[in-house]
Amino acid sequence: MSQILEFFNHHPYLFAAFGGALLLSIANEVHGLITGGVRLAPLQAVRLINDREAIVVDLRAVGDYKKGHLLNALNLPAAKLAERAGELGKDKSKPVLLYCALGSVAGEAAAQLRKLGYSEVYPLRGGINGWLSSNLPVTVK
Repeated sequence: MSQILEFFNHHPYLFAAFGGALLLSIANEVHGLITGGVRLAPLQAVRLINDREAIVVDLRAVGDYKKGHLLNALNLPAAKLAERAGELGKDKSKPVLLYCALGSVAGEAAAQLRKLGYSEVYPLRGGINGWLSSNLPVTVK
């Protein structure tokens, strides 16, 4: 215990930076829960796609979509989501999986789709970067 106190006395800025990073991380998670509801990990998303035939929506720009996306994903850029939501189909009870690059935009888009009447909307935790980090495939077709 005395070593921890000694380390703290010699490195107060390091502890302050650690505390700030910890608070920002907690705030980010709380914000995600408030705005986007349940965020699915990549393997949970695979299960949703396979078991329940979820609609997969890529919220990134067209250029990013063409570089690589999830199989059978619709490209509906986040800025035009509300006006193009009709492309998701008439069944608003069907699960929808949303993803962006890092996961932050998908949470906000999920809240937007819920306001439009979609009952099951799930942002992908970590976005496509989280998907790729889990060594899951993407396609360019």
